[in-house]
Amino acid sequence: MSDLYQEILISRETPFINKVIKVAAYVVTAIFILGGFMMVNPLFLIPGIVMAICCYFFLPRLDVEYEYLYVNGELDIDAIYSKQKRKRIAGYDMAELEILAPSTSHALDSYTNQKDVKVHDFTSRDPQAKSYTLVFNKESKRDIVIVELNDVILNDIRRIAPRKVNAF
Repeated sequence: MSDLYQEILISRETPFINKVIKVAAYVVTAIFILGGFMMVNPLFLIPGIVMAICCYFFLPRLDVEYEYLYVNGELDIDAIYSKQKRKRIAGYDMAELEILAPSTSHALDSYTNQKDVKVHDFTSRDPQAKSYTLVFNKESKRDIVIVELNDVILNDIRRIAPRKVNAF
């Protein structure tokens, strides 16, 4: 029996407000740094340096891609920030799966209306893309995970847990 290995890369569309925040942060940083050099005044230079450090660490998080790695019933999700930094976000085992259904399915109504349920959206937020919702019962608490899966992964999950996969 061979192992199933699938890798999917999902690019999230950067919202307009994030683009505005990035441009504004770079402009303000440049004004403070140039003002500090032109006036030879450290009162302008210090905030410019602090802003540059903040821009370096926080602005790359505004551009994100998700990578799904599915290997033999385990789904690992990584976030790639600005196509440079990778971080493992979550890992899920299909043995803990309660239900898998399209995100528009009414089979999910009883799960989404509960309190104390964490919802994780790892999609491109494109309305044309078909997204699926997976509900996991992980350590006596529920996690709702929204992803964009391909047919190969769906068929393997259906093979592993046929009663937990809802087609509509």
